[in-house]
Amino acid sequence: MSYPSVPEVFGGITMKDLLYAIAAGLVEDKSAIKITEDEPDTEGVIVFHLTVAPDDMGRVIGKQGRIAKALRAIMRAGAAKRNLKVSVTIE
Repeated sequence: MSYPSVPEVFGGITMKDLLYAIAAGLVEDKSAIKITEDEPDTEGVIVFHLTVAPDDMGRVIGKQGRIAKALRAIMRAGAAKRNLKVSVTIE
C-alpha cells in the first residue's frame, strides 16, 4: 500500500490519505501508523482515530499540543473544501 506525498494530496485524495501523509512526515516508524474512520455521527462529523508508535507520540502531539492542533486545523481546512466535518483523535 503506497500513499501519496503531501504535494499530491491536494489533487483529489481522500481525507484519510491526507492524514496519513501528514503523520508519515512526522513519525520515524511509518509502519506503525494506523488510521480508522468512524461513520458520520448525527451532526455529520467523521472522526478519524490516528494511532502511532509510543516512541512517536511526542512527535505527533508536539510541545503543548501545537503539532496536534495544527494537524487538526489542516484536516478541518481540507474537509471544509469538500463540505465535510472531521475530527481527529490521537491515540
